[in-house]
Amino acid sequence: MALLLLAFLVVSCATRFLTRWLSTRVFYVISVLPFGAFAYTLTQTPTVTAGGVITESIPWIPQLGISLSFRVDTLAWLLALIVTGIGGLVLVYCARYFSRDEPGLGRFASLLLAFAGTMYGLVTADDIIVMFMFWEITSVLSYLLIGHYVDRKESRGAALQALLVTTLGGLVMLVGVVMISVQAGTTSLASIVDQELSSPATTVAILLILVGALSKSAIVPFHFWLPAAMAAPTPVSAYLHAAAMVKAGIYLVGRLAPGYAETPGWREMLVLLGVWAMLVGAWRSLRQYDLKLVLAYGTVSQLGFLMVIVGFGGYDGALAGAALLLAHACYKAALFLVVGIIDHRAGTRDWRKLSGVGRQSRVLAGISLIAVASMAGIPPLFGFVAKEAVFTAFLDAAQNGDVWGWVALIGTAVGSVLTVAYSIRFFWGAFATRPDKEPTTLHADGWGILVAPGILAAITVVFGLGASALDPLLAPYANTMPGEGDYHLALWHGFEPALGISAVVVLLGVLMFVKRKAVAKMQDAVSPMMDSSRGYWLTVQFIDRLSARTTIFAQRGGLPQYLGTILVVYVLTLGVASMMNRTWPDSIRPWDYPEQVLIAVAIAIAALMAGQAKQRMSAVLLVGTTGFGMVALFALHGAPDLALTQALVEMVTLVVFVLVLRRLPTRIAQRNKPVKRILRATIGVAVGAIMAVVAVIALGARQATSIGAEWPRLAVEDAHGRNIVNVVLVDIRAWDTMGEISVLVVVATGIASLLFVTGRAGAIPRLQGSKQQRRGQNRRRVIVDPLAPGPEASSNRMSWLLAGRALAPDHRSVLLEVLVRLLFHPAILVSVYLLFAGHNAPGGGFAGGLLAGLALVARYLAGGRYELAEAIPVDAGKILGAGLILAVGTAIGSLFFGGEALQSAYFETDVPLLGHLSFGTSTIFDFGVYLVVVGLTLDILRSLGAEIDRQQEDADLADEAHDDFSESEAAR
Repeated sequence: MALLLLAFLVVSCATRFLTRWLSTRVFYVISVLPFGAFAYTLTQTPTVTAGGVITESIPWIPQLGISLSFRVDTLAWLLALIVTGIGGLVLVYCARYFSRDEPGLGRFASLLLAFAGTMYGLVTADDIIVMFMFWEITSVLSYLLIGHYVDRKESRGAALQALLVTTLGGLVMLVGVVMISVQAGTTSLASIVDQELSSPATTVAILLILVGALSKSAIVPFHFWLPAAMAAPTPVSAYLHAAAMVKAGIYLVGRLAPGYAETPGWREMLVLLGVWAMLVGAWRSLRQYDLKLVLAYGTVSQLGFLMVIVGFGGYDGALAGAALLLAHACYKAALFLVVGIIDHRAGTRDWRKLSGVGRQSRVLAGISLIAVASMAGIPPLFGFVAKEAVFTAFLDAAQNGDVWGWVALIGTAVGSVLTVAYSIRFFWGAFATRPDKEPTTLHADGWGILVAPGILAAITVVFGLGASALDPLLAPYANTMPGEGDYHLALWHGFEPALGISAVVVLLGVLMFVKRKAVAKMQDAVSPMMDSSRGYWLTVQFIDRLSARTTIFAQRGGLPQYLGTILVVYVLTLGVASMMNRTWPDSIRPWDYPEQVLIAVAIAIAALMAGQAKQRMSAVLLVGTTGFGMVALFALHGAPDLALTQALVEMVTLVVFVLVLRRLPTRIAQRNKPVKRILRATIGVAVGAIMAVVAVIALGARQATSIGAEWPRLAVEDAHGRNIVNVVLVDIRAWDTMGEISVLVVVATGIASLLFVTGRAGAIPRLQGSKQQRRGQNRRRVIVDPLAPGPEASSNRMSWLLAGRALAPDHRSVLLEVLVRLLFHPAILVSVYLLFAGHNAPGGGFAGGLLAGLALVARYLAGGRYELAEAIPVDAGKILGAGLILAVGTAIGSLFFGGEALQSAYFETDVPLLGHLSFGTSTIFDFGVYLVVVGLTLDILRSLGAEIDRQQEDADLADEAHDDFSESEAAR
């Protein structure tokens, strides 16, 4: 199972690249993986049927008792079959649903496959913490899939709404997860259920977990996000919102029910909210004209139905719940796929605009009729079998004196009447011929798109006719429930009360459809007492307004006041904490050697001069001087590795400042003179004094022996390295480093988002023609326009850089071009040397990446934005992603070999001429760090350099056009 999840991860990452070659055919290729997982799950059937379980566990965080443990019993087996089988069918459907020019096709395919793998991990995870991780990943992937059409406001709003609602429920659920795992003394979900804990704290924990389940499965009052999510492409609706993600809450309730169905508040909450959701969803469904919304509100209704029966408890309830879970996944996914086909062929989902679709698409109508009949509970379909089992379970409980059995029976029966009504309304709206309308013109899209819904409809028929064969497959889950039961799944149980209830439900539902105009008038007369969606938007608007008012109150006066407020709070909080401190050092040593004093004085002078500087560039250079003072301190302390890294960081920082300063006035405060200079100086001095006090306290606060004394031994014996700094970064404290490079990726994304306001999907601009053509033009001293080749007689000087010709003559420097031409490749080679030598000598991924970044900076400064593309014609996002994948892949790779996360492995051998070689996986991790740093530098150059250049060029062209227009007007 762990290998399957790894396969989902790897293939989903590669899918985006495969899409470039395979286009929509990539869906056929990647569907092999979920189908393979489906086949693997089928091989577990004999064990599951016999009541056994399949387990797998990989240690992860032993200190907290958390492991990557997976467990397949009957419930997990059933859900695994649903998410992999229907997931594979939906992927096959996507191959015919999407066109080759679909925007973001590769991203969509990758996310959908990743979601299938995440759902497989969620339903098979036995560790409750790991299960929660998968739980939250589904929310994130759902957000990305719902918001697939990024240019549509409704898609973005629906995606954010779904994320906020499900994540809010997930945060509440996390509190319950932590509480229950602490009380149980284990994170194993199976052990937590087996212990059947009973205490007030347990009740609170279970109810908190149920909040997460209700929000994920769109149960009232959290139901409103599901209809809004219909802004997603139809395959997303069919898979996430019918078969997979919305089943996660149902699954969790079913998982906990054997041990906690008798918890106070459990049945009351699930029955009341489930019935409410069933009635609200069905009632709202009858008011919809969009076929997709009819199914969306119908899904809310059916999820309420599922929540009631799965949470009701007892043998009969568990068996009926498992059957209904399977039936709903099949018929509802099929119906969503049918709506997608209708939309494709007719160009609309509004059934008021459709007529004669059934006559023109008889096969499609037949598939839809089977699925609709199963949803309505018509024999001999599996939906009828499941619904009859549900009514029997509730009726038996009610007859035994359980008042909640009566509530569940009456509520779900009324809801089922509405279900029949909107089921008929859906089929009639989609396929009926209306005398007052011309037949709808349909576009042919081939029979292949019918395969997935056809298979699901066929399964509904086969399972209905063969329901008795399914009983022994689902019964082991029912056996886990306390108490006894004698019900079994079958198409025919004789003339029994449940059959009578089903018949009455169908008749009343048909009557409601026949009297649909009267029902519509009644609906119009009944105003909604409460609208959860409206409540959500009012809450969001309130938070937005509160945030705006808080910002206006606390952040007025510009950047100086923002910084002043932050620094004053800093001084006050740390000042009070320092005054309460009782751990002061016994003695203070002013310096270790006289050079420290000289360096400190130089840093202080540079800082004071930076505060008095009138020119921005002077201030930046003086601030850089303070940084290079730290370089000198590191070097004198015998830390060449830190000194090298700090020096490279300072140089890159100076370049970034220079790039930003190009769009700012030369002088500081040339319009608005500084005010309150004494107050600002006081705040600055106070901050410096507090920092000094904190440093003194920190030096005297140590009570235990420093672990630093052990680092030299650990570096050599455990990490096979002599450079302690680099070993600490990539081995001993690699978790910190992985967090730091993740922050770097976020920083790069944030910078780009601020600069690329309208999107950043385009590639870095390059000169036209092949590389040989560009070199030949340069040797012939041909001056070309970078985008549209053509001679310009501005200069005939040969460029030492390929893109140097794109710069204006007055912006070029032959000395700089020659230096960059001579030093670029040696700098890249040295950066690679620093990368591989860093484990035993000064260097490492950070230092090597910074040096390579400086080489790119030099290329950009010498040749402009077109030279940047010539130097490295790869998108920065791909480099950042590759680096992060290498680092994270190294972190989790050891888990699959029985080790711990980020545990290093080493390969040692003797090579002729080279001698003894030792290569560790930490070097692969360091290579990921190297790529992240290079990608960050490239992204900053593209954002603060190339994009600002482009914006400046656009502004210059606009000014020239304006001047030309003004001159022409003046001439007239």
